[in-house]
Amino acid sequence: MRRLAPLLAAMLSTALLGASQTDADAETPLERGAYLVGAVAACGNCHSPLGPDGVPVPDQELAGRFVIKLPEFDAWAPNITPASRVASWSDAELARAIREGIRPDGSVIGPPMPIELYRGIADEDLMAIVAYLRTLPPVENEVPRSTYNIPLPPSYGPPVVHIERPSEDDPVAYGAYLAGPVAHCTECHTPMIGGHFDFENSMGAGGREFPGPWGVSVSANLTPAEHALARLSDAEVVDIIRTGQRPDGTRLLPPMGVAFYSEMTERDAQAIVAWLRTLPPKSTP
Repeated sequence: MRRLAPLLAAMLSTALLGASQTDADAETPLERGAYLVGAVAACGNCHSPLGPDGVPVPDQELAGRFVIKLPEFDAWAPNITPASRVASWSDAELARAIREGIRPDGSVIGPPMPIELYRGIADEDLMAIVAYLRTLPPVENEVPRSTYNIPLPPSYGPPVVHIERPSEDDPVAYGAYLAGPVAHCTECHTPMIGGHFDFENSMGAGGREFPGPWGVSVSANLTPAEHALARLSDAEVVDIIRTGQRPDGTRLLPPMGVAFYSEMTERDAQAIVAWLRTLPPKSTP
């Protein structure tokens, strides 16, 4: 069958209920998928048309848009509503495209889609995301394909067999999972070298420039360096993530997805901060 959503939803529902020990208020797969897409992964920050203030255009959720022009590439995020080509993909094909960057025709998805990070998305969360995407209202919107001045790899690694989601009872491990594979904070906040993220040497060091209608914004240093997170309390960092406002009252500029992260739970934001505190301090390039 090309539509595996009912089976995937049933499998995920069982997994979620087991993880919460039959808590009557446990998330359903669709609720989990909606939360991840809308509040943590912030897929709409690239895939939804946005106003100049970074707020999504009404009734255009995930309908695709121009993202950014860099020397390495011109990026267009495709329409991923059921009105687009993904409607003809099976759930397994859509899941593979998200997590491994391989389309059904075998072509490779390039940056800024953070496949290197998405390869760490847990099976149950991936299935929840796919199940939610299938429920989106179809929006007709054709966007051009991205163009690249750098070679794309034949793949981002071997096929992903199984990924387990870290327990929320371990804030650092769960925060690393949210900030990396899901929310991909480390994508914008890590310098690029030759079109690739320097995760090994400069994880979270910031300093990347993002031009747009707002001017040019620069990603902040997220490491506990003296000039970076060491100056802020955990509560202040959580507040910055969820409100987009610094302690001095100034506001963050796009592409920081404040319109999405405002829906993130405080517990998830606290887990992200707990992990950020463990990063090696780095100087901003």
